[in-house]
Amino acid sequence: MNAQQVPAKINTQAAQGGVLLKLILFSLSLGVIPLSAYYSSLKYFWEGNTIYAAVTAIVAANLILVAYIITAVVEDRAKPSDTTKSGSESKKEK
Repeated sequence: MNAQQVPAKINTQAAQGGVLLKLILFSLSLGVIPLSAYYSSLKYFWEGNTIYAAVTAIVAANLILVAYIITAVVEDRAKPSDTTKSGSESKKEK
């Protein structure tokens, strides 16, 4: 592959998989959900105990990170079958 084909291939894969959309979704939820969990649990669930509310926010943030990692692993496992087919085809063309 020459230098021009590599960025084009990366852009095509990113557009097809919705990678940017997933990144934006997880980034926004990583900012909004822990803050919402903190303030809502502080007011309604823990009745003013900031330590427990902070732990609730930490758990929410870690759940989002784990969900992102699982999504990335599942997506990555689905792609090798596609790349091996294209890799074997490119070897045959040479």
